[in-house]
Amino acid sequence: MTTHAEQPGPALVDHHCHGVARSPLTAEQFAAYLTESDAPAAPGTTFFDTQLGFALRRWCPPLLGLPEHCPPADYLARRAELGTKEALRRLLGATGIGDFLVDTGLSDGLTGLDELATAAGGRAHEIARLETLAEHAADTAGSTRAFLDALAGAVHAATRTAVAFKSVVAYRHGLDFGPERPAATDVRAAADRWLAARAPGERLRDPVLLRHLLWTAAGTGLPLQLHTGFGDPDLRLHRCDPLLLTDFVRAVAPTGCRLVLLHTYPYHRGAAYLAHAFPHVYTDVGLALTHVGARARAVLAETLELAPFGKVMFSTDAYGLPELYVVGTRLFTEALSGLTDAWVRDGAWAAADARRVTAMIGSGTARRLYGLAPG
Repeated sequence: MTTHAEQPGPALVDHHCHGVARSPLTAEQFAAYLTESDAPAAPGTTFFDTQLGFALRRWCPPLLGLPEHCPPADYLARRAELGTKEALRRLLGATGIGDFLVDTGLSDGLTGLDELATAAGGRAHEIARLETLAEHAADTAGSTRAFLDALAGAVHAATRTAVAFKSVVAYRHGLDFGPERPAATDVRAAADRWLAARAPGERLRDPVLLRHLLWTAAGTGLPLQLHTGFGDPDLRLHRCDPLLLTDFVRAVAPTGCRLVLLHTYPYHRGAAYLAHAFPHVYTDVGLALTHVGARARAVLAETLELAPFGKVMFSTDAYGLPELYVVGTRLFTEALSGLTDAWVRDGAWAAADARRVTAMIGSGTARRLYGLAPG
């Protein structure tokens, strides 16, 4: 007898992800994508010996013609034998993702929107990263006025091609920024200071300009995605708790901007509260599920304790490896079906409600929020 989760459903919408590597990878390069660390594994250890590494070895080898849990060396040899393009086609084609919302702020050596969509047999849509727009404007601006004009123009232009904006203010400053819109005089003064001291290609970290970006995006009508929770060592985790955004959430509400809290772990319960308390806040645990692996069901359950079901969305945050798309989708679907099937058996949920909520989290809410066509 099939459960509700095993019945065919709509194609998934991965509402936050990245491109994957176009070129063949060495074993060391491959393993580097299995961690948020920016350093090699400790001597005598490997990043394959993690929840993510074990999940990859469970789900990906059969897609390349190997048994589950085969040794990493066997998997990498088979991947090299097939070639990057064929491995990409097999892996992405098995995810069940119909729409990819791609953060284009990280693109060096990675597939673009069209390449990703073609390999997966789906559709790709752009998420415009605010800090990247500002840095590109600064690269060519000859004055503060020219920079601010170029930045405003870049944000406006992005609304014609992107379905949302994304900010990494959590990395560049932290989420404990002043919640109010900065005054125009303060923005000009901050731009003067940053441009005068900026080295070519230097990243934007000025808190006034970062706030200016957030408020500029809030006025466009597009959703605004915010990195929260864990990531690589560039951030300070205690300053990435989404609860630090509470005053900003309140302040931005009159603009109508929908805020999307990405990743959230280990603060996913706080993010669920914000989604519960504020109509314009949405949440996910995409990157978290990939890294917690066999514990994905527990983490997703904690999010669903309080977050309204129509405010939670699926994502993988896959980056660099098509395997991360496979792992992200398999862990999500297994976790969600395991939870909802148990709740149906216990009589807590009706089977029809379980099917409806599964479709909402997997694709329906994202299609509504980002204005996507039916899958």
